[in-house]
Amino acid sequence: MSEADTIVATWSTSTALLAARDVMKYFGDDRRPVLEHVSVELHEGEFVALLGPSGSGKSTLLRILAGLMEPSGGEVLVHGAPLEGTNPNVALVFQSFALFPWLDVLQNVELGLLSMEVSDDERRRRALKAIDLIGLDGYEEAFPKELSGGMKQRVGFARALVVQPEVLFMDEPFSALDVLTAENLRTELQDLWLAKTMPTKAVVMVTHNIDEAVSLADRILVFGANPGHIRVELKGLPPSDRSEKSATRARLVDLIYRIMTNPEDDAVAIVEQSLQGRTRPIAARGPGRAAATRARRYQVLPDVSIDDLTGLVQYIGGIGGHAAVQDLARDLQMRAEDLLAIVEAIDLLGFGALQERQVVLTPIGTRFADAELDEEKAIFRAQALDHIALLHHIVRDLETTPTHTLDAERIIDELEHSFSSEEARRQFETAVDWGRYAELFTYDDSSGELTLDEEHRLRRS
Repeated sequence: MSEADTIVATWSTSTALLAARDVMKYFGDDRRPVLEHVSVELHEGEFVALLGPSGSGKSTLLRILAGLMEPSGGEVLVHGAPLEGTNPNVALVFQSFALFPWLDVLQNVELGLLSMEVSDDERRRRALKAIDLIGLDGYEEAFPKELSGGMKQRVGFARALVVQPEVLFMDEPFSALDVLTAENLRTELQDLWLAKTMPTKAVVMVTHNIDEAVSLADRILVFGANPGHIRVELKGLPPSDRSEKSATRARLVDLIYRIMTNPEDDAVAIVEQSLQGRTRPIAARGPGRAAATRARRYQVLPDVSIDDLTGLVQYIGGIGGHAAVQDLARDLQMRAEDLLAIVEAIDLLGFGALQERQVVLTPIGTRFADAELDEEKAIFRAQALDHIALLHHIVRDLETTPTHTLDAERIIDELEHSFSSEEARRQFETAVDWGRYAELFTYDDSSGELTLDEEHRLRRS
């Protein structure tokens, strides 16, 4: 057994509660995969975190395992038998609280039992028990408008747990909460899970937060994107090593940062080199993901606002033009995933690059960081047209149409050949945000039309 085997997780030999076998998922006529050859097992007593960048298919996999979406290939097994229809053994907690505003807390929790054959008295008893378990005593008659974000999410947890699911799914359950509320709720969830007072045998959580995954999970699946795939499965820490001051925890957090900031490298090789104390760049073994990935017509634009993108470039410019990712996350109080998404956008636009977990501005990035607003926009406009295929395509189409206008739905329909409907719309919204800032076009949300900015038309073939 290699030293890496003590960190890289392996499957149990027992029958899984739930399993994905070589699952594929694609959208559009060109069958471009969102998930490619994903296999995973979930066993009793496990808390598993799915961690990775946006667009890596984590939430899609969760919905496939729940039976809310059919795989395009492969299969899902429940206790070894193929899943048909929705999975009756799971309950879900989402990022959005999804409460009915006209129902009080007790009624919202009882909703989880309405599809089950239980008496009114039993439904009320189980709902009150779930409310008590999740710390909502005294709020039974409160309506959602009276609750804080943390209390609303507690209602979501109680509604999921009241059905006593075999497996609890959580899709970024803390990301809509402020930092202190999220930390408090995370700690309480961890205490319930470790005390085995939750009426569930296993938990799967989608998260973008490295610290969250390390704090909660017995096993961490690190995903890569384009298409979504599992890069490596890591063993979580024993509960005694999960405290903020633990050196073991710090090493695992650092390792995951290294994996996520080297997306094209062999993750197992990163683990092995980490154990040997080496931190130099790692060449991927075999053909590598970059060779295996199918090219898209357009890059995947990270979900990053202009304010965050320009702000980070200017911040790094102000501290010497380079900074370690972990230092930025700490100093700016940012989640790793949010920070890495901005770094990805900076890289796409040619303003900077990742070098051994350091974000280093390019010469044009340094110019951008120091520029006044008009020059800043001019630099961004040139970089966007040179580097972002979708923006270049939109501007070229706007120039060639007699009215210099485009219908948004036409662009979104085209994007759906490469992305799911939801992701296509998100890609469009990001492109609009960047294009407006670059003064390439305007967009009227009410009419759904983009209009060319005549002053900054393309003057190139």
